Amino acid sequence: MGPSYPSGRDVLRDAVRGQRRNVALGSLLGSGHQIGEALVPVLIGIVIDQAVTDSDTGALFLWLAILAVVYVGLALSFRIGAWSGEKASVQAEHSLRITLVRRVLDPGGGAEEGRLPGALANIATEDAKRVGVVNLALMFGISALMGLLTCAVVLLRTSVLLGLVVLLGTPVLLWLGHLLSKPLESRSEAEQERAAHASAVAADLVAGLRILKGIGGESTAIARYRTTSRDSLQATLRAARAQAFQNGMVLALTGCLIAVVALVGGRLAAQGSISLGELVSAVGLALFLLGPLETLAWVNAEFAQGRASAARIAEVLATPQAVTSGGRILPQQVRGAVRLSGLSHGGLREVDLDIAPGELLGVVATDPAHAADLLRCLSRQTDPEAGTVELDGVPLRDLDPAELRTSLLVAEHDADLFEGTVRENVTAAVIAGSESADPEAAMAAAGVAQVAQTLPDGEDTAVSERGRSLSGGQRQRVALARALAADRPVLVVHDPTTAVDAVTEARIAAGLREIRKGRTTVLVTTSPALLAVTDRVVLLDDGRIADSAPHTDLVRRHEAYRAAVLS
Repeated sequence: MGPSYPSGRDVLRDAVRGQRRNVALGSLLGSGHQIGEALVPVLIGIVIDQAVTDSDTGALFLWLAILAVVYVGLALSFRIGAWSGEKASVQAEHSLRITLVRRVLDPGGGAEEGRLPGALANIATEDAKRVGVVNLALMFGISALMGLLTCAVVLLRTSVLLGLVVLLGTPVLLWLGHLLSKPLESRSEAEQERAAHASAVAADLVAGLRILKGIGGESTAIARYRTTSRDSLQATLRAARAQAFQNGMVLALTGCLIAVVALVGGRLAAQGSISLGELVSAVGLALFLLGPLETLAWVNAEFAQGRASAARIAEVLATPQAVTSGGRILPQQVRGAVRLSGLSHGGLREVDLDIAPGELLGVVATDPAHAADLLRCLSRQTDPEAGTVELDGVPLRDLDPAELRTSLLVAEHDADLFEGTVRENVTAAVIAGSESADPEAAMAAAGVAQVAQTLPDGEDTAVSERGRSLSGGQRQRVALARALAADRPVLVVHDPTTAVDAVTEARIAAGLREIRKGRTTVLVTTSPALLAVTDRVVLLDDGRIADSAPHTDLVRRHEAYRAAVLS
């Protein structure tokens, strides 16, 4: 996985460090623009002193030409500098988004625990965007400081008193602005938390829209979202009030500083300490100060919001993995022998089971929760609380999860499809360069060939998000074909035919046995049609193995088995 970040400060630092060249270029050009802006009042003062006061037409045209050149430079430097800053912003945002997605998809898992998908999506979009904007804010902040420094130097050359007013007043103003940004930072973090939760709830409700309509739960869902949305709105309004208060206070303090500069300049001109042109320059520079100081106020606000978002991103990136990577590797040729020794996890208790290479095994759990616990251990979404699971004699906890899943695939019952075509969904898990994978055979075995005949573009028919454009049975068959096409040495399938008719189920059962011949396959199901084609079936009752025998024998001698399979 990528690096883990202990704090939001590290996220901000790395976001800026990764874009230092663009930030440096933007800061250089932005500083040039600010210096040019500060020199404009100075040039106007020179025009007044050397051309207007002395009625020198030649000097007037000369200085006007110089002003025109300065304005051309201002336009170019701002355009290129702003482009560099925006580039740094969007590239940092993109880099953070990729890092977050990589962490969420890490084979070790863990990042999704306790977070709805919508919340993770909000962090990867809105929070990443706010952290990326810190690069732009940094560039504008450096430029504004250079403008203030230029202004102070010019005023010092005109009058030491004027220069000191700017040099001493600006740090005080910046410090006060930083203090005023603290409430905004905390409220911005709360705003993003509430917004992420609202997005997550909305995504959750949309995903279950059919179910809600089926049970008549629309009003309850609307009430739930209205409450969540109202909480998000209140958090946003609190953050907006904090930002408005900060902006208003900083603007008032900035006005006070400008008024002091203008007042001191006016008194010096009245005393004859500075010329008329220098007074015009001083007043112009005082007005110029408004721009950099407003920019610094904006920078403070962006930094406050960026810090809050960076803390949320850091929390995801620093989430511990659900399972850690071991140092052992599997044999080059995986036989497919699976052994469970004293396995205890959740509702499972001391499960001992040997699955021979090439065996087609059925597993029936009288409690669905126990089946889920078994699947989580086999897929190594978690490590068992006690005991071990081994593949070809190697404990799963000693393997890298990514390497394990190239040899052992667990196809869960609620597997989602993705946007793309039917064929693209089937081939999504095929390892590049695999010579044994046969998507056509997988689609035939899973009954997708029949599905394709009913679709407008056959295998090339577009599938909408989560496969909602297909029926439940069609989605199941495509998901099963995807698992079969992956062609793993060990395949574990959970209830792959609950939404298909009995005739199709029997056909799939025969196709599944044929295509997986010679490779280890585990069917965790209560389907009689699937269990009938297995070599043997293991009965899990009350979290323990109660018996192991062919399907027909278990039907004859176990009441619990008959209740689970035939009811």
